[in-house]
Amino acid sequence: MASGSLQLAVALLFGFCGVFSFPLGQQQKKDTTTCGYESCHSTKANMLNVHLVPHTHDDVGWLKTVDQYYYGDRNNIQHAGVQYILDSVVDQLLKNPDRRFIYVETAFFYRWWKQQSPSTQQTVKQLVNEGRLEFVNGGWCMSDEATTHYSAVIDQMTEGLRFLNETFGACGRPRVAWHIDPFGHAREHASIFAQMGYDGFFFGRLDYQDRSRRMAQKEQELLWRASDSLTPPMADLFTGILPNGYNPPEGFCWDQLCSDAPIRDDPDLEDYNVDDVVQRFLRAANSQALVYKTNHIIMTMGSDFQYENAILWYKNLDKLIRYVNAQQANGSRVNVLYSTPSCYLQELHQANLTWPLKEDDFFPYADNAHNFWTGYFTSRPALKRYERISNSHLQTCNQLEVLGGPTSRKGPFGKGDSQTLRKAMAVAQHHDAVSGTEKQHVANDYARRLANGWQHCQVLVSNSLASLSGSAAKRIYCDHLNISVCPLTESSRQFSVSVYNPLAQPLTWPVRLPVNGTAYRVTDAEGKPVDSQVLPVSRATQEVRRNRGFALNELVFQVRAPPLGYSTYAASLIQDRPPPPPPRHGAPIVIQNKYLQATFDPDTGLLSSLSNLETKQTIKLTQNFYWYNASDGINKDSHQPSGAYIFRPNSSTLSTVSRTAKAENFQTSVVQEVRQWFAPWVSQVVRLYADSKALELEWTVGPVPVSDGQGKEVITRLDTSIKTAEFFYTDSNGREVLQRKKDFRPTWQLKQTEPIAGNYYPINSRAFIKDDKDQLTVVTDRSQGGSSIQNGSLEIMLHRRLLYDDYRGVGEPLDEASEIFPEGLVVRGRLLLSLERPASAADTHRPLAQEVVFQPLLTFTDGDLKPNAQLEFSGLQAALPPAVHLLTFSQWDDESVLLRLEHQFQSGESQLYSLPVTVNLQKLFSTLDVLGVSELNLSANQWKDEMKRFDWTPQKEETPTLKKFEDPSVWEVTLRPMEIRTFLLRVSRR
Repeated sequence: MASGSLQLAVALLFGFCGVFSFPLGQQQKKDTTTCGYESCHSTKANMLNVHLVPHTHDDVGWLKTVDQYYYGDRNNIQHAGVQYILDSVVDQLLKNPDRRFIYVETAFFYRWWKQQSPSTQQTVKQLVNEGRLEFVNGGWCMSDEATTHYSAVIDQMTEGLRFLNETFGACGRPRVAWHIDPFGHAREHASIFAQMGYDGFFFGRLDYQDRSRRMAQKEQELLWRASDSLTPPMADLFTGILPNGYNPPEGFCWDQLCSDAPIRDDPDLEDYNVDDVVQRFLRAANSQALVYKTNHIIMTMGSDFQYENAILWYKNLDKLIRYVNAQQANGSRVNVLYSTPSCYLQELHQANLTWPLKEDDFFPYADNAHNFWTGYFTSRPALKRYERISNSHLQTCNQLEVLGGPTSRKGPFGKGDSQTLRKAMAVAQHHDAVSGTEKQHVANDYARRLANGWQHCQVLVSNSLASLSGSAAKRIYCDHLNISVCPLTESSRQFSVSVYNPLAQPLTWPVRLPVNGTAYRVTDAEGKPVDSQVLPVSRATQEVRRNRGFALNELVFQVRAPPLGYSTYAASLIQDRPPPPPPRHGAPIVIQNKYLQATFDPDTGLLSSLSNLETKQTIKLTQNFYWYNASDGINKDSHQPSGAYIFRPNSSTLSTVSRTAKAENFQTSVVQEVRQWFAPWVSQVVRLYADSKALELEWTVGPVPVSDGQGKEVITRLDTSIKTAEFFYTDSNGREVLQRKKDFRPTWQLKQTEPIAGNYYPINSRAFIKDDKDQLTVVTDRSQGGSSIQNGSLEIMLHRRLLYDDYRGVGEPLDEASEIFPEGLVVRGRLLLSLERPASAADTHRPLAQEVVFQPLLTFTDGDLKPNAQLEFSGLQAALPPAVHLLTFSQWDDESVLLRLEHQFQSGESQLYSLPVTVNLQKLFSTLDVLGVSELNLSANQWKDEMKRFDWTPQKEETPTLKKFEDPSVWEVTLRPMEIRTFLLRVSRR
């Protein structure tokens, strides 16, 4: 239980209303547990201590689905069965108290745990309490770092860590983050881990040039300063780079999947090999020690899905330890022991050394001169978008579960839950899931899980909205509005749409609904008329949807939704109106509203300029679509082809889809848009809504033609008059922005061998280019790869269709299709462009990116609005300040709610909003009374004031400017730039 002033004040409050106990895990008696750092084996100060770490790396889907991996099914694809691994490891740990094992993927462990008998569960608890079985990382999965959004990463970590906490208490709380397989490492991930209380972070994959330099300078262990905004050491994280990826040293793999010779220690046998094994091991240990800083080194003894027959490993490791340590009597200075990453980390901490400081990230990652892992930034773009939409659905589902109360889970529409989608989203964060680096049947399984989770949430959402509105009318969900498909609006003469806004600020949002009428009367929640227009469905949309919808037109209007609430709009058909106006052709095309003006070249049909009418800025801006010819591996420099992981074009020369676009434009009071047709497989609509500060580019790409035998990596490129001097900027997991420079790495001298792929970086929510006067920001609707190859340009990869595997294990080319498009996948997406002065650009792109990620949810009802229904609702007493994002609002238990508030601006990026903001928690909600509050760490598995981390000393120590503010009262909480604060609230309903 926390003992700080905040918790004390609240505890006094709870003295009058019940016991103050939040479910943060079991309390364990000090004298019965020796887990964590207390369970470490002793080491020898005057020797080289070799920490052997038995482990398995269990992908939560990759070549097989999650279910197939757990049960050991489809072993013709890959021999792997996680349930047998855990069975076998537990059995072997019990045979020798010196043995250790670490486990990572809670998604698998949770499933296995539920299937165990009470006696087995008690045995496992004993192993955990004694530190013999230790959890590291602890999230539901080992998330990807290039293509994930920070909100989903925090959620999946919370999901896994909560289970461990509630099952094992403090001994189940991981001390170390462990990302041994992700393909490059994001600074925001390190910041998240630090704020979750981890003492250190270990990973396996590092760019080959960076590794070479770090080995030579003994800098494979470092202090990562993972935020420019948070005061050190809040986002500082000790980081270690493992010596062999995550594999054992060569010749020392004793799993049933390996072929290395076991230790044959009967001297009467002809093939006795103890002396040979010992000498080879000593050479390996001493060689590894040359490139690390202390007299402690770590060896990862395991790999993918190993330890299914754990006796093979442990019997040989027992012998290895015994025979190597026996050589100490002969003068050997090597000491070998069973260990864990946390025990190894403790020894590094106790060495009390200074460590090199790193402030950038570890992207892009290359394992050889022509092998840059930058293709997966874009791979499977449809799945990437579906994952992002599912995240938005999950946040809405979580919020409405709280706002609607118990009726949400069991109401007029049946039983609903948020947990199914929460777990599906957690699985989707895996580094072979949203990354797009799995086999096709596995990608299909991830999508199926998300769809199933959304079905469960739909019931919950319908129940909640029925409770809040007082209307039990059936609610319809139209999941294909992006291609103008919604059977209800296509056929109904009268319907209503409720727009739920998951943001904590009011929202203006454009709605486009497929209809067959030519004019409609639209009214808001107060019955006031709303300006609406009807436009014909575009030719591209008709071709994409094929036979799934038959609407001729789209009804377009803008809605306004209150914060954390909904507003309801009614639409009714008006008879005998003429068809929508025809498009305009020819003449110079200009579209504009009160904020922006975009011009198009009448000869090419392409964009030619963009102006901000408020700030009186104008830049030259052209945009087109191109493709790189993907390498087939037949090349004098390298046999590496492009694939799911690797991006490798045959040359730096781009092929243009078309130098001109057939264009037509529509000018209405609600929206102005230019529809461009580049090729049968590439089209675009450029839109400007009446109240928008962003220009929308809705692109449609596919099926990508490959009949010419050439794989294609399709990009769009924005060429501007901005003087970028080779600099550009990308976000890290949707939060802080990092500066990039062409052909440059901040901490090592780059020898560039792939001038395109080697300059690609992940874009999770935005990228921009700027000079002293102008900043052009592009907000994306999914994770994508991008770069600035030419000065003044910004390119984003939209789609990939490849004909060869890239030899990284997937075993199939990235060549997607669908039932609707068996000839190849068609993908549609949006880019939102804003033009601002650099000093104030974040004022626009920060909230805009959140609106895209946490988009409103539309639900439909047929017929007239029910009398006495509540047509508008907000869960907040007042909107939160613009700088504050409500990141998490979800039901924790029957009486408690988990709340995360985030300052969404970086230090110094906004004169208006890069300042501390104070929020009163007691005055936050309109339907809930906050009875008590306690602050947690970011992962909600530890009281904030009980979170103690190791202190580390960087080589380049700077005395930070302390950001002092008045201590908050119990209810007033202050957020500083980029700070996320997590609270558990005890609430009652009004």
